[in-house]
Amino acid sequence: MTRSSRQHRTTRRDFLRTLGGLGGAAALAGAADAAPLGTREVRHWDDKTDLLVLGSGAAGIAAALEGRQQGLDVLVVEKFRVPGGTSSLSGGVCYLGGGTPLQKALRFEDSIEAMHAYLIAAGGVHAPREKIDAYCEGSLEQFDWLVAQGVVYARRYSDEKELSHEPASLYYCGSERVHPFNEIARPAPRGHVPAAENQTGGRALMEALLASASRQGVRLRTGVSARRLIVESDGRVVGAAVEEGGQVRYLRARRGVVLATGGFVHNPGMLQLHAPELAACRPHWGRAGDLGDGIRMGLAVGGNVLRMNQGFAVLPLYPPEHVLKGIVVNATGQRFVNEDVYYGEIGHEVVYHQGGRAFLIVDADSDYPAPDYRLVVAAQADTIAALERAIAIPEGALQQTVDYYNRHAAEGRDPLWHKDRAFLAPLQRAPFKAYDLSVENAFIAVHTLGGLQTDLDARVIGAWGEPIPGLYAAGRATAGIPTAPYRSSGTSIGDCIFFGRRAARHAARHAT
Repeated sequence: MTRSSRQHRTTRRDFLRTLGGLGGAAALAGAADAAPLGTREVRHWDDKTDLLVLGSGAAGIAAALEGRQQGLDVLVVEKFRVPGGTSSLSGGVCYLGGGTPLQKALRFEDSIEAMHAYLIAAGGVHAPREKIDAYCEGSLEQFDWLVAQGVVYARRYSDEKELSHEPASLYYCGSERVHPFNEIARPAPRGHVPAAENQTGGRALMEALLASASRQGVRLRTGVSARRLIVESDGRVVGAAVEEGGQVRYLRARRGVVLATGGFVHNPGMLQLHAPELAACRPHWGRAGDLGDGIRMGLAVGGNVLRMNQGFAVLPLYPPEHVLKGIVVNATGQRFVNEDVYYGEIGHEVVYHQGGRAFLIVDADSDYPAPDYRLVVAAQADTIAALERAIAIPEGALQQTVDYYNRHAAEGRDPLWHKDRAFLAPLQRAPFKAYDLSVENAFIAVHTLGGLQTDLDARVIGAWGEPIPGLYAAGRATAGIPTAPYRSSGTSIGDCIFFGRRAARHAARHAT
């Protein structure tokens, strides 16, 4: 056998065996400081458990709870002193449907088929169909599971397009009622939010899950930073090296390790490398621990990644909702989206497809009632022609756009983008304003969606298309159900919980 043929026949197991022997030795770009350790480099284990979970957000705690319910000893380690992850900072929305008890109690009809059709359409060309299939089929059970953990939902519906500041637990959390999705699937409100005031549903969700974890005997250690995975010579992941109190400790996992460490929005190097469009926006939303640690550790043992350029870019024009009677135009004065879509889609279009530059054009009737922290006024004028000149749009372009829009809005129609009649009104009463929607000046909250590739059991998939034994991942350390443009709140937390639980169930069935 020639040298070249021997090299051609090198397997993933050979590759990982080499990594284990060399301690990763810069074998993977960007992952050198997360290089794995071989078991022969570990002289003693400081602790042993069945399931080791790295991270204490919704994905990690869901995995821990399911692990305990499967009879496993579970240890969760969290970098910060306060557990909860980015999930605790969120609105706490979980995207559920198919006729949940809450939907039925509030007299909304829904079906698994309608939920599935919407998520497939909203996911676009990147929609992970097999994961969406499984998620929709498990939606009703997931609602029951959340209630069983102590999550409280109020029998109260909100018709606002945004999370209510009142403790309402059901609302339309995406673009279900917006063209073209309202023609693809029967709309239903699927945003399930724990009963909480002032949009603190994420805190309420994590308080309930953490309390349940404590009752069920999950071991949780805070102030512990995961650094490197530990692998056997055949590439099986059997533990992790962590830092606690300035000391390196070695944790053995008999059934598996779950990476639930969040995304990488606070890692400037990774963000600039993989998602430079997001890097230019502010704020970068998430807990400070969203540094991509789990993704890099997964890469270092041969894991594959998907959609690393993707993220959500929320440009919240509303509330108040009446501003959606204005129009959003690009630098050449053309509309490029129906303004009543979920605000994650407007942000995506501006950031990814319009060079990061756009304007919201309003008149006196569709303007904000007072200065708003989210947007700055680029220009104000008594005529559209003067406004056009003030924001340097090509001569006549904005005037033509507004004339076309006004003519049809007066008839209650939007033949170009099919905005709902509730948000149609001619722009005709001065003063006219252009709000700056550019990435430099607008409030555009961003978070990453790309990460490790996983299968339906949340096993991390390697570059050769095979699961890496003993390694699982869930939440924003993975490329899960949410894709860009992000069209529905709750698909991220829903994905976290669903696949965190599946990771634990698979680990419980497969002994090392």
